[in-house]
Amino acid sequence: MSSSPQPCGVLLFFLVVLCASFNSSATGIEANQSAWLSVDAAQASARKIPETMFGISFEEINHAGAGGLWAELVSNRGFEAGGESIPSNIYPWSILGDESLLIVSTDRSSCFERNKVALRMEVLCDNEGPIICPAEGVGIYNPGYWGMNIEQQKTYRVLMYVRSSESVNITVSFTGSNGARTLATSNIVSSDVSNWTMIEVLLEAAGSDPNSRLQLMTTRKGVIWFDQVSAMPLDTFKGHGFRQDLFQMLADLRPRFIRFPGGSYVEGEWLRNSFQWKVTVGPWEERPGHFNDVWQYWTDDGLGLFEFLQLAEDLGSLPIWVFNTGISLNDQIDTTRILPFVQEILDGIEFARGDPNSTWGYVRAAMGHPEPFNLRHVAIGNQDCGKTNYHGNYHKFYSAIKNAYPDINVISNCDASSTPLDHPADFYDFHVYGDANYVFASARNFDRTARLGPKAFVSEYAVTGKDAGNGNLLAALAQAGLLVGLERNSDAVEMASNAPLFVNVNDRRFNPDAIVFDSSKVYGTPSYWMQTFFKESNGAMLLNSTLGAKTSASLAASAILWKSSDDGRQYLRIKVVNFGSSTVNLKITIDNLDSNLIQAIGSTQTILKSSSLMDENSFKEPHKDFIILPCSHCLDRFKAISVVVGIQ
Repeated sequence: MSSSPQPCGVLLFFLVVLCASFNSSATGIEANQSAWLSVDAAQASARKIPETMFGISFEEINHAGAGGLWAELVSNRGFEAGGESIPSNIYPWSILGDESLLIVSTDRSSCFERNKVALRMEVLCDNEGPIICPAEGVGIYNPGYWGMNIEQQKTYRVLMYVRSSESVNITVSFTGSNGARTLATSNIVSSDVSNWTMIEVLLEAAGSDPNSRLQLMTTRKGVIWFDQVSAMPLDTFKGHGFRQDLFQMLADLRPRFIRFPGGSYVEGEWLRNSFQWKVTVGPWEERPGHFNDVWQYWTDDGLGLFEFLQLAEDLGSLPIWVFNTGISLNDQIDTTRILPFVQEILDGIEFARGDPNSTWGYVRAAMGHPEPFNLRHVAIGNQDCGKTNYHGNYHKFYSAIKNAYPDINVISNCDASSTPLDHPADFYDFHVYGDANYVFASARNFDRTARLGPKAFVSEYAVTGKDAGNGNLLAALAQAGLLVGLERNSDAVEMASNAPLFVNVNDRRFNPDAIVFDSSKVYGTPSYWMQTFFKESNGAMLLNSTLGAKTSASLAASAILWKSSDDGRQYLRIKVVNFGSSTVNLKITIDNLDSNLIQAIGSTQTILKSSSLMDENSFKEPHKDFIILPCSHCLDRFKAISVVVGIQ
């Protein structure tokens, strides 16, 4: 470490990523190889990394939203799963009691025009007379998304719409998975529900069970219609409907943007099942929901355009809205007929940004957000560049958006990393999927990309296939190498995000994922913890750093300087990834840093560590590959390590 004048108040944050021999296709290097890294700490020669460099990409996949981040406990709350046809698919609702004592069916009698299906329950028994109901009654129950997580002393709001020509006496309860144990209960007694009536019940749990269910029971003969039955915990983030623990996992990444709502979810297998924003806004009761035919499950669209914009605001992130361009995976709208789709998107931007007195700005304001959202980026389609009508449709969307909102940044689906685009765009989308070798090697994708023209948005990256497992250390190391490369090429790359973000363990549609959860628990994969090493890179200064000329291609490195918003001090972080098969003895020199200013004030190392690169975290060992220890032998094998050293 050489000595030259440098402003005081600097902390050195030193990150080393190491790996040792493993049975994989990763590149091998000579054992006991020595290498050196030179870092220039002078800010005069540094380059600023974009403020939006690292963020997150959310897609409704793996029940990420429905049964995940969106805290609604009831699955198929409107009995619409299956569309408007009668009889409708009421799964996972089921009958409670002897089936000879009640008849459950569906009809189109709801008071909501956009979701007419309601559940009709005809009870044949009574609390007196020839057919006596069981003491607990008969009715229906909903197990939620593989169990509702009910926690002792927490309060839950249950809302439902009810209609009956007779008075009703309905018991609303949370019970254990088999109904034997009651965790919370309340009675709804009403003499007049001849018209559809919204009923609200607050239930405080007297016990806990992560596999609970919601029950609606009665001992009174008659016909009762139910619709739009909802159960939500009161303690969602800021009351905005986001599950607290999953939201916190996102917040801890400090993402500077969030891309939504996908992904292939945007397109749909067929256009009729694509994400159509207008039916996802307004009162939740009036949202019809739709079948997510790409990932094969129903969503009630509780997580709609408004909620995605609210999520971005709550995270302090820029929203990036990916919208459908009249193209699905199986059908397309011809450019000559695309203008209605274009108007839909203009209306959507007005919903996000318009004055409260505008047509769609008024709808947003009525939902409780009179101030415009900070929507500055939109992506025209997802992975659609090769589709027949994409270019024609793209030009229609681009021209209309730029004419109405010239400040909005438009993202193209077409790759411009090696060949210039043949159409205007502010950014272009670029995806990186493959085995560990491919993803690590992709760190150099942008080394020779022209620095003029639109910059890249690497909106989806992940190691896939046998190298990935369900999210192992090998995948995290390969992705770490990729991110170091993107960081070094941040004059050609504006943004990057991993995908997919979430997976409910009960519905794995894609592996690996960054955050794994069930109804009550959550953990981050090694990839998630690796991403935390890059959360201060947004807006930081990228320092000049050079690996020795004879250094193996299995090494990647970068260095940044940033000022902490927590304590106002500056920090220097060096990241080194060794994707080879043996330990490397690495010598690091830092120029233009005054060693006389250094005062040891303690140090820590944050370690991604395991006995095998194929190891994964789990609910039983959520931090198997992530611990914090005092700094000692920082270059052990099979580790990704971050070390903090105090400097005055």
